[in-house]
Amino acid sequence: MSGTGRFEAHEEPGGHDDHDGRDGFGEAGRREEHEGFEAASGRGEREHTGDGAGSGSGDVPHGPGGPGGPDPARPPRIPMPRASVEDSGRPLPDLADLGDLLPVPLDLSHDVLKSLLGAWALAACSAAETAAVEVHLGDCGSCADEARRLREAVGLLHQPESLDLDPALRTRVLETCLDRRPPRIPLPEWAAPYDAETARLDALLQDFGDAEWHAPVRLRWFEADGATSRRTTVAGVIAHLLSVDGLIAAAIGLEDPLAGVPAPARGRTGPAGRTEAFWQASHFPPTRSVRAPWREQSHGLVRTVAFTGSHAGGLAVSYGDFELPLHDAMLDRAFECWVHAEDIAEAVDYPYEPPAPRHLNKMIDLAARMLPVALAERRRAGLSTPGPTAHLVPAGTPGRTLRLEIEGAAGGEWLIPLDSPAAVGSADREVAHVALDGVEFCKLAAGHLSPEEAAAGQDGDRQAIKDVLYAAAGLSRM
Repeated sequence: MSGTGRFEAHEEPGGHDDHDGRDGFGEAGRREEHEGFEAASGRGEREHTGDGAGSGSGDVPHGPGGPGGPDPARPPRIPMPRASVEDSGRPLPDLADLGDLLPVPLDLSHDVLKSLLGAWALAACSAAETAAVEVHLGDCGSCADEARRLREAVGLLHQPESLDLDPALRTRVLETCLDRRPPRIPLPEWAAPYDAETARLDALLQDFGDAEWHAPVRLRWFEADGATSRRTTVAGVIAHLLSVDGLIAAAIGLEDPLAGVPAPARGRTGPAGRTEAFWQASHFPPTRSVRAPWREQSHGLVRTVAFTGSHAGGLAVSYGDFELPLHDAMLDRAFECWVHAEDIAEAVDYPYEPPAPRHLNKMIDLAARMLPVALAERRRAGLSTPGPTAHLVPAGTPGRTLRLEIEGAAGGEWLIPLDSPAAVGSADREVAHVALDGVEFCKLAAGHLSPEEAAAGQDGDRQAIKDVLYAAAGLSRM
């Protein structure tokens, strides 16, 4: 900077400026840095003279490194390394001189230190108490063992727990409330599984974002002894449940969700036909908006059957090709709600538990009661091999029987007549015995498990066992 206060560019001899593509300020600058390093490390000191200013605007200030060196009044461009006190040769400070700065160790008795072990294990001691306890633990074996046990006990108090609520919590709360105060309008026992499963699915959907609602889901079922599937989304599954639950809604006088669907498409009355009609009538693929009408419809069904009472359980609900009484139709819808809730949970990688055992037992019972009709349909379709005796027996008489044993908390035993839906299962006419886990049997009946993959304990007529397992898979539908 010149005397007039302006910055001036300065060129080194030879036509090179300060920034010649190398770090530093040229040869003079490197000499200055080297000498500065030596001075800082104690290997020599030099006396420097000069005022650091030239005689004119073209003069180059002189520094410790000679012409072209930096101004000593300026800080060095590269900081010099720190020198250690041990390298300077100076004596180290005596710890006795630091006595006022060091913590005074506590002189505590054995009993006092032992009483502090609990607080020490919880990290609730002061620094001085902690130091005293830890010094004592190195000398006292009994206290060291006690301290170890206390630390392990503290670890048990902080077990990691899932933030998800227990799926059975709602049922337990409701049971406790109902035991204390019976409802003014009780819910029929056969409608309780549907109420529970729709509530569980609604809780699963509560925090779904757009990504979860559009997650791909594959609906699976068995048809003509072969596995088949249909690809949709989470929102499409809820639309499917809304469409099929509408069969019960229409039967008990509620609004049919397909009421606004064009007449040609509305003529498809079966569960699969209604679902396809609903999907096709939608201008856009179903989104999260389908949750509200499905939830309102499920609440309406539960509320209506509660007002109607248990005597309405025999009301016929048409599924197109067959009919079910209302109490069985509600169980059927509870079963499908659980199955598709598991499909949704699998699509979003979320755990989902089976229904409560008492509800699962009712679903298994419905499937077992439907097996004789499914066996008869297999015979009419030519999918079943005739047995050694005639298939048709007089109504109400014993026929060949398979004992279906379901294991687990929801289990039991069912005698399945093999010759005719009107026949009576009889232990005296038992020709085969099959044992299955309850959840596994439900997955078989839902078409999520093939008969060959079912881990069934089998004894007796192999053909009868095969027919029953395939008939159970044939109960599934979209």
